[in-house]
Amino acid sequence: MSQQQIGPQSAQGSGGQRPGAPGSGGPTPASFGFGPGRGGPAGMGMPVEKAKNFKDTFRRLVGYLQPHRFALIVVFLTAVLSTVFSIIGPKILGNATTAIFEGTFVPGAKIDFAYIADILLVLAGLYIISSLFGFVQQYVMASVAQKTVRDLRRDVNEKLARLPLKYFDSRTHGEIMSRAVNDVDNISGTLQQSLTQFITSIVTLLGVVVMMLSISWVMTLITIVTLPLSFLSIRMIAKRSQLYFKGQQKSLGELNGHIEEMYTGHSIVKAFGHEEKSIRRFDEVNGRLYESGWRAQFVSGMIMPLMGFIGNIGYVLVSVAGGLFVLGRSITIGDVQAFISYSRQFTMPITQTAQIANIIQSTIASAERIFELLDETEEVPEAAGAREIARGGQTAAAFKAGHTEETASKAISGPLAPPKGNVRFEHVKFGYKEDVTLIEDMNIDVKSGQTVAIVGPTGAGKTTLINLLMRFYELSGGRITIDGADITRLKRGSLRSIFGMVLQDTWLFNGTIRDNIAYGRAGATEEEVVRAARAANADHFIRTLPGGYDTVLNEEASNISQGQKQLLTIARAILADPAILILDEATSSVDTRTEIHIQRAMSELMQGRTSFVIAHRLSTIRDADLILVMNHGSIIEQGTHEELLTKGGFYADLYQSQFSGRKTQKAI
Repeated sequence: MSQQQIGPQSAQGSGGQRPGAPGSGGPTPASFGFGPGRGGPAGMGMPVEKAKNFKDTFRRLVGYLQPHRFALIVVFLTAVLSTVFSIIGPKILGNATTAIFEGTFVPGAKIDFAYIADILLVLAGLYIISSLFGFVQQYVMASVAQKTVRDLRRDVNEKLARLPLKYFDSRTHGEIMSRAVNDVDNISGTLQQSLTQFITSIVTLLGVVVMMLSISWVMTLITIVTLPLSFLSIRMIAKRSQLYFKGQQKSLGELNGHIEEMYTGHSIVKAFGHEEKSIRRFDEVNGRLYESGWRAQFVSGMIMPLMGFIGNIGYVLVSVAGGLFVLGRSITIGDVQAFISYSRQFTMPITQTAQIANIIQSTIASAERIFELLDETEEVPEAAGAREIARGGQTAAAFKAGHTEETASKAISGPLAPPKGNVRFEHVKFGYKEDVTLIEDMNIDVKSGQTVAIVGPTGAGKTTLINLLMRFYELSGGRITIDGADITRLKRGSLRSIFGMVLQDTWLFNGTIRDNIAYGRAGATEEEVVRAARAANADHFIRTLPGGYDTVLNEEASNISQGQKQLLTIARAILADPAILILDEATSSVDTRTEIHIQRAMSELMQGRTSFVIAHRLSTIRDADLILVMNHGSIIEQGTHEELLTKGGFYADLYQSQFSGRKTQKAI
């Protein structure tokens, strides 16, 4: 996604010092929309993403904090106390400075070292107490933040499990991952750091103003007057630099895209001899990036010197005014020292508050995206009294009493009998959009143990038929039954447990080969895993690997071949022992020898089971009990291979075109 991500690092990078620490500097670029976490090489010029509905999203996010309200009260109190004890320090330290000054320069006076020692002890105590409160604040806030984010992650994960397949079909994996990971991490960082910083910044600002006013309202006015000059100057520079940063980001995006394209298709670029063209394109974009980059850095680099200059002007004015007041004996030298320290701290909480306000805006935008996910329409709720399908053994008393499967599904509340695999589509109607119908009045009757092949051009509706059978999508009309039971009256998990899938795109996870096969059935023993591998003709190649069944597959399982991947998925399906198989022809991307092994394994898997085969090579489905020919969402022909060839229709043309293509290849 293109959204700006601001994590804990950016939340902390707002000045480099604890709020209220003596010697803190003036405004930072971050306070004006610049600085770390703002995007680009220097992090400048990127606008802060804002929520569409800030109030409602903020209120909803606060709802996740409600269970921890007492802990948050502790955080607030400790943050206030920690900051207050820190703010008092410069004023007390000024008394020590005054005592040394008067003891040195006032005739007849001497330095009271005992008094100074007492002051230093008091200061040490204040800073120790401040640090302790700060520790408690961070400790409690860390617990609150992580518990809140844990609850948020749990809700997101549970929501993803309840979302229908169409949600995932209509969005990229990157977008979903960004909401589930990046946006949650953004909230985590803000709760962990920025929330407490915001509290301490506000308390520091108020405390510093109070302390400065208690010393001299005139010097306080001088300090405040210099702020607008800083803001005005920086805004003028920022406005100009943002134009250059915008160009820099655009050029950087083009450069990254070009590099990704060229290195992803590196072999293609070389094969067609476009290396020079690629280099010229790189140099062109890189040149634009250089031009906009150095201009952006130069203009934005003027900010800190200008801020330092204005800050020093204010520092000089305060020092001169303080000196005059000391000469007039209206304030002490220690008060001047304390005031200078406060004036250096004064701008820090302002800049931090401005930066944190930007971070909070981005955080609420992240929360809004998460809540949009949580508000997505879920799968149709399970029907009242939805049934389970028994696995292994006839357990339903109604069947023993002679009920038919259909009447039993209504008459009893216990599990249905183990599935046999009879499947019927009765006047099925479906469309991905309400006003566009893809499947109209589909009727299919598949008997237990039959092999049904589904053929047709791309977009004909082959995969849609399978998705409807497994209830990944809900019907617009009609019904689908398995052994006479309407699938809408069955629990989804139970329904899908009777299916086994072997798809063209294999899915194996990062783990051992044993674990990947055992994924087919929970609690499978070592003997059962090996037996399934042997049935899938996979045992031999597994034992030739260095680790055997303990060989660890990497994230993309690229350390084994495509054919070996497919054999493992077949072994997994054999171990699952499903009543109904769904096979997406898996031999299109393997060599002939491997294809023979896979076909044998699939034949073993299909024995005695109802099988739906999405076929691409028509030569592999000649022995199917029923072939469904689909086009534009409708079954236009059905029958056996010989019957369809005799009709001379769509299937015959499709078969002859493939056969002719092979003859031509052989002739060549």
